[in-house]
Formats: sequence, C-alpha cells, structure tokens
Amino acid sequence: MTTEAAPPPGSTGAPHAAPTAEEFGQVQRSAEFADLRRSYRSFAFPLTVAFIAWYLLYVLLSSYAGGFMGTKLFGNVNVALVLGLGQFATTFLIAWLYSRHAAAALDPKAAAIKARMEAGE
Repeated sequence: MTTEAAPPPGSTGAPHAAPTAEEFGQVQRSAEFADLRRSYRSFAFPLTVAFIAWYLLYVLLSSYAGGFMGTKLFGNVNVALVLGLGQFATTFLIAWLYSRHAAAALDPKAAAIKARMEAGE
C-alpha cells in the first residue's frame, strides 16, 4: 500500500535523490565537517572526563572515607547526601550546557552542511 502525500510547502515537488555514499564521504572529508566535529569534541570530551572524575571521586570517598562522608552538616544531612545530590545536579547542568552549546554552535553548522547536501553542492 502506498500513500501519495503532497510535497512540503516551498518545495518544487520533484523528489530529491538520496545522497550517495561518495557524497557522504566527500562531506565527511570536508573542512566544514571537521570543524563541526571539532566543536562537538571540544565540548563533549572535557566535560565527560570531568564528570567521570567527579563520579569516581564520589565513589572513592564513599568507599574509603566513610568518616568524612558521614560528617553531619545539619540535621540528618551529611556530606555523602549533599555530594550524591550534587551528582544529579551536575548531570542536569551538563545536559543544559550541552543543549545551549548545540543550539549555538553545532546546529547551525550541521544545518549548513545538510542544506548543501540537499542542494547537491
């Protein structure tokens, strides 16, 4: 069963040919794509390393510094609870920062590459 849908607004109605493997390879080797990857990696790799180090510090402190982690800060709230909640806060902070970085730096570059591919350039 096939369905004939109207072309999207603003299109010519002519179907676009799917990019070939060679066209994808050309884009992948382009300086523009390398810049996109560099922008992504310069953000993602340092934050990933920092978060893993922060997580491992928490695990090591929990395992080997029980006295410190059990230090009460106020009421029944101790250092371990505060640092554990900090893990969640850090996760959400990184997700928010990545969203902003992607919208500002990655998405425009990716959209430009996509537009050129779709135009057959």
